[in-house]
Amino acid sequence: MDSKLHKECQRRRADLMGMIGVQAAAIIPGAAQKIRNNDVHYPFRQDSDFWYLTGFDEPEAVLVLLPDSSGSRSILFCRERDLKREQWDGPRAGLQGAIDDYGMDDAFPITDIDDIMPGLLEGREQVHFPLGRDGEFDQQVIGWSRYKRKQQLMPEELVSITHLLHELRLIKSQYEQQAMRRAAEISARAHMRAMRMVKNVTNERELMAELMHEFTWSGCQPAYEPIVAGGANACVLHYIANDEPLNENGLVLIDSACEFACYAADITRTFPASGRFSAEQKAIYEIVLAAQHAAISTATVEHNWDAVHAAAQSVIIDGLLDIGILSGSREQVLDTKSYQRYFMHKTGHWLGLDVHDVGDYQVDKLSRQLEAGMVMTVEPGIYIAVDDQTVEPRWRGIGVRIEDDVLVTKAEPEILSRLAPKAIDEVEALVQGE
Repeated sequence: MDSKLHKECQRRRADLMGMIGVQAAAIIPGAAQKIRNNDVHYPFRQDSDFWYLTGFDEPEAVLVLLPDSSGSRSILFCRERDLKREQWDGPRAGLQGAIDDYGMDDAFPITDIDDIMPGLLEGREQVHFPLGRDGEFDQQVIGWSRYKRKQQLMPEELVSITHLLHELRLIKSQYEQQAMRRAAEISARAHMRAMRMVKNVTNERELMAELMHEFTWSGCQPAYEPIVAGGANACVLHYIANDEPLNENGLVLIDSACEFACYAADITRTFPASGRFSAEQKAIYEIVLAAQHAAISTATVEHNWDAVHAAAQSVIIDGLLDIGILSGSREQVLDTKSYQRYFMHKTGHWLGLDVHDVGDYQVDKLSRQLEAGMVMTVEPGIYIAVDDQTVEPRWRGIGVRIEDDVLVTKAEPEILSRLAPKAIDEVEALVQGE
C-alpha cells in the first residue's frame, strides 16, 4: 500500500470516528465480486466508501471502527491467506497483511464475522453503517445488534453513516487532488489521441479503441462507459453503442475518461471529423464554449452551486436567441423554459471516487456554497435533434458538449483537464495533424 495513501486512510478513519463519537461503532462493507456469466466475474472494483477508508482492494472484506477516548481501533475482516486459491486468483493480504500493510489495529477472518461481531458491538449505543444500500447486509447488522447474552448491553440504535462519510469525501485532500490531476491528464491525452486519429478511422468503435489504448497503456481503467458519438448521435446524451460509421462532414462528441487510483476524471470534447467546423457547427460550438468559460469563472468560493449552472444557462439562452434557434424575449424563454429543448441537463456534478460523486447539492434547502477542495464537472451543451422541425435544416443533428474537471480553490478555479484542447483553432489544428 502506498505510504501516502496509508496515512490518508488513517486520517480519514480518525476523522469519521471523531464524528460518530465514542459511544458508537461504524461498519463499512467492501464490494463483492459479481458474476458476469456462468463462472466468469465482472472486473472487480472496490466500493468507494470502503476504499476511501482502507485503500484495501480485495473482495469479501468489512471494516469496523471502534472509537474510544483511550484508544480507537480499526478492525478489518478479510480473507485469510490461501496458497492454493492464490495460485488461481492472485495474492491476498491476509490477516497479518491487513495489519502490517494497511494500518489496521486488528484483523479477523471474514468467515468468523458472525461469531466475533456481536462482541465488538457490546456496550455501543449506536451502530453506523450504510443503511438501506444492501438489504442482505442490513439484516446481517440487525442480527449482530440484537444478539443477546447474559448481562450484555447491545446497541439500541442503527444509524445511516452515508451522510457523514459523504461529507468527508466531498472535500478533496492534497493527495486526492493530485490523483485527480493524474486521471485528468491521462484522460486528456486520450482525447488528443482520438482527435489525431479521427482522419484514419471510419467508425465510432475505432475511436473508442484509441481511447482504451491510452487508458490501458497508462495502467488505468475507464471511469465509465465511453460515449463516442458521431453526427446526430451526439444529441443522445447517454449514447454508448459506439458502433456507427463516422460522417466526414459531421461532428464527433467524445465523453470519456479514466480513473487513477480509483479517482475519476470526466471529460467531453466535440470536434469536426473533417478538421474544419462548418459555419453552423462553429456557431453552436462558440456558444457552448462561451457558456463553459462563464460557468468555470463562477466556480469560486464566492458563489454557490446553482450560480455555475445559471452562468452557463444565461449564455446559452442569449446565444440561441442571437442565431434564431430560440424566439421571443429573454424573459419569455426563461418563463417557458423553451431553452430546455436544446439544453436539458444541469451544467455539472461532483467528481471524485465516483464519476457522479457523493455530496449534497443543497444545505437547508439552499444551494450549497462552494468550498475550496470541491471538484466538479462543468459541462454545458446544446443538442438539436436531427428531426427537429422547428429549426432550419442546416442546424439539425448538431450536438456539442464541452466538459472539464474543475477544482475549487481559495483563488481562481483550477481546470484539471486543461491539457485537452477546446479552442477552435487548437482543435482544428490537432485534427488536421498540424
